[in-house]
Amino acid sequence: MAAAFLPATSLRLTPFSTLRFLSFFPISNPSHYSLFRPHRRPLFEDSPANSRRRCFCTATSVSPSSSDGKNNHEQRIGSKVGEFRKKLRIAEVKGGADEGLGRVGQSLSVMGWVRTLRSQSSVTFIEINDGSCLSNLQCVMNPDAEGYDQVEAGSVLTGASVCVQGTIVASQGTKQKVELKVHKIILVGKCDSSYPIQKKRVSREFLRTKAHLRPRTNTFGAVARVRNTLAYATHKFFQESGFVWVASPIITASDCEGAGEQFCVTTLIPSSHETTNTSIDAIPKTKGGLVDWSQDFFGKPAFLTVSGQLNGETYATALSDIYTFGPTFRAENSNTSRHLAEFWMIEPELAFADLDDDMACATAYLQYVVKYVLDNCKEDMEFFDTWIEKGIIHRLSVKWGLDLQSEHERYITEEAFGGRPVIIRDYPKEIKAFYMRENDDGKTVAAMDMLVPRVGELIGGSQREERLGVLEARLDELKLDKESYWWYLDLRRYGSVPHAGFGLGFERLVQFATGIDNIRDVIPFPRSPGSADF
Repeated sequence: MAAAFLPATSLRLTPFSTLRFLSFFPISNPSHYSLFRPHRRPLFEDSPANSRRRCFCTATSVSPSSSDGKNNHEQRIGSKVGEFRKKLRIAEVKGGADEGLGRVGQSLSVMGWVRTLRSQSSVTFIEINDGSCLSNLQCVMNPDAEGYDQVEAGSVLTGASVCVQGTIVASQGTKQKVELKVHKIILVGKCDSSYPIQKKRVSREFLRTKAHLRPRTNTFGAVARVRNTLAYATHKFFQESGFVWVASPIITASDCEGAGEQFCVTTLIPSSHETTNTSIDAIPKTKGGLVDWSQDFFGKPAFLTVSGQLNGETYATALSDIYTFGPTFRAENSNTSRHLAEFWMIEPELAFADLDDDMACATAYLQYVVKYVLDNCKEDMEFFDTWIEKGIIHRLSVKWGLDLQSEHERYITEEAFGGRPVIIRDYPKEIKAFYMRENDDGKTVAAMDMLVPRVGELIGGSQREERLGVLEARLDELKLDKESYWWYLDLRRYGSVPHAGFGLGFERLVQFATGIDNIRDVIPFPRSPGSADF
């Protein structure tokens, strides 16, 4: 019988840690690793025995200080991990063209959080939401339902988590086609009366102070679902187009944009609680009084990345077409509705490509993800069209692909070109980054920006400078240290090819798709100057 064991060198104890004992799961055939599936046991119903399936024994973790730890440990050895079963979601109950009528007569169990509760003389209406869709499921409860005493006692309040079991029936109301006739309600988690997310509308500014609870509102729940769909569509587009996803590093020693607005990563300042009590004199210095970076963790200054582009280029010159999708950071002291200190970037790189290929890819990508959201988030998009930006669905469905040159971003997209995305190309090289390919006129670079209504610049891209001598001269011109870019220059020494790419700020894409005007409301936990809560 094969067993999995940790190598001795991988066990590390930290101060005040407790060593826990782990029972390894025996495997009758090591080739059956692929049979493992995570198991989510239904919380409020018995799962049928499944003794004939090939299963693993559970890995158990028992504290030595537990008086009955040994017995519990012995009881769990040999227990079987059951089959993972997908939980029934409200979106599945009410989804489809018939809005749930096909489920009339079915008995089922749903779990979620109470949005509203109102009682009449002989019936109580509870609306619950599990986050899978905008719509609530109306649950109709009579006094003879099991657990009604908890409702009558006032224990079930807005915000409480519940499990409701019952039968789907046609609704007598006009707001929904079906509702759940409750046979049993279980209060899973009580909600204190101080719960700040009530039925009344509150401002988004207030909800930023309650970022841990704001996903329970209609607006932020819808934003989260659209954001998820855009992320899925992003991977889907690039994967279907033959691109390879590459994980670019978050910590870097180079500044891709050359703007110097980076967060420093250092261990010269003690960590944890010691940070606030650290004297400036504790930071090691050279004889000249400068910070001695040689004593830092990486032996030189290091920063949080502002872009994965340079690293992406290394893989594009090996795998042809790649993309990165991850967090980036900028220490720009800006408190506008358009800027964040932490944000996500999508950055494809195309080998054997020029600026025209780059623009074609950017246009195709944006068309794809917008259509995917319109097709798969209809309810949420209708909500945005009604409550956030009237006409957004029509705006997202307009014709694409116009090119021109101008400097007035939002005016161009919203007024001059009737709400259509626009691409501006061939910028003066003085205002662009060092890596952009110089055009034959010696004054401009092969760069492009895509502008969209209400957001302005959504995509910025360029053909990269593949000529070693021209790139070195540009670094010298901008007084950038070529030694820091030695590996980047190597790409031009060893089989250089024309290549291009672009960067898209994911939060701005979410803004564009939802109509939300403040970028801090389209990321779960916004980071900006003076704000790093949650």
